[in-house]
Amino acid sequence: MTELSISDVLNENDKFRIDSGYFSKDAIRTEQLIDSLPCGFTTLGKVSSCFRKGIFDIKADTYTETGVPFVRISNLRSGLIDDSEIVHISEDVHAAENKTALKFGDLVLSKTAYPAASFVNLPRCNVSQDTIAVRLSSSGQQKINTAYLTAFLNTRYGLVLLDRQFQGNVQMHLSLSDGEKIKIPLFSDALQNKVYECFIGSFQNAKESSALLVAASNTLLGALNLNDWAPPEPLSYTRPASEAFVAGRIDAEHFRPKFDALLEKMKKHGEIVRLGDCVHFCERGRQPQYANEGLPVINSRHVRANNVVIDEDNRFAKEELSQLKLSEADRLTIKQGDILINGTGVGTMGRCAAYLRKERALPDNHVTILRINPMAGLDPVFLSLQLNSIVGQMQVEQYFKGSSGQIELYPSEIKEFRIWVAQPKIQQQIKSLLDNAHLARKEAETLLEQAKRAVEIAIEESEAAAIKYLKEI
Repeated sequence: MTELSISDVLNENDKFRIDSGYFSKDAIRTEQLIDSLPCGFTTLGKVSSCFRKGIFDIKADTYTETGVPFVRISNLRSGLIDDSEIVHISEDVHAAENKTALKFGDLVLSKTAYPAASFVNLPRCNVSQDTIAVRLSSSGQQKINTAYLTAFLNTRYGLVLLDRQFQGNVQMHLSLSDGEKIKIPLFSDALQNKVYECFIGSFQNAKESSALLVAASNTLLGALNLNDWAPPEPLSYTRPASEAFVAGRIDAEHFRPKFDALLEKMKKHGEIVRLGDCVHFCERGRQPQYANEGLPVINSRHVRANNVVIDEDNRFAKEELSQLKLSEADRLTIKQGDILINGTGVGTMGRCAAYLRKERALPDNHVTILRINPMAGLDPVFLSLQLNSIVGQMQVEQYFKGSSGQIELYPSEIKEFRIWVAQPKIQQQIKSLLDNAHLARKEAETLLEQAKRAVEIAIEESEAAAIKYLKEI
């Protein structure tokens, strides 16, 4: 419980908020801590020339394959914009909405649901209505740089200040006027520049990781001669009823000629096997009972193409998986070398990644665990790339079930996928590229964490201690 005088309640509280979230002990302590710093502080509103809500009422069916990157809340992760699943808008829409057009070095805040802030590490972009576009003014840039600002907002202190300004009943949101109140410590240029160096290093490592992923994908497609391949799309086609009977399907989409054409292409380059014959475990997770501690839970949001995300967004659950027997719980626990596949959701279904971490985790009931038989001659990292390529994604399209309301990709269908068993040399080449991409991505994450920790040390101890920390790591 927090007890305050009426004068304290009214202080900097023009909306006369009296909710517990606004006056939590953590929020009060953080405000007092920032107020007491010898360096002083400014606010987001005072240093910004642009502080605007993103484009209103733009529908998903207007997104384009190419054009201007369009940043949504899902792209705001850990301080840099995650462009692995970014969508695009047309040049015309971008030009019409130029008030929220951003470029490298600007900032995007979450406006809805939860606090988040990301440095714009794209040459240019625009933003959705659930975010806030922030551009520093000329005078603001003389006081702070955006990398330091982003690092502070992602510290535990910055997130508390952001979270304090969120309000609402069903859906939490951050108003523009409340967002402009966020206090920013005015640390020295020396510290801010060190933080900027961390961000640039992180950005460069992230770019290297992306380039290595592209190289791995091109290596696979080149080996299968699929780089410039366009699948056939005839206006009509026929298939015998016997094929429908064997497949247990009567939907025309399942029998489209392009699927057979892909298989024929693959057969020209070596051995093709049924995926179910290469795994000794292929099963969805169970819905876990969440707890305050335990193993991290992996859901469809955490399984990205060739990357499993574990961060502060993951919830926790007990390993026993409710009432399951210990042996069954152990089988359904994610281990290093497993492949995880999303089983539902438009845009996420069929995404997969090899799990490369040593610590174990738990899947929810929308994630399938694939455990490869060691005798199958398939490296998990190579296989995950193949499943994320046109080879796997066309088979996702062929085998998924359901309508627009709910689409599903079940383990029984995943087992029917046909997989190319590449020569060991090719698999190793692709694995090496992906391993290096993973290392570069981890280094990018580490540099961002170091930047945030340095700002926290400056708040808790001193700027000198923060600079020393960055010099010694």
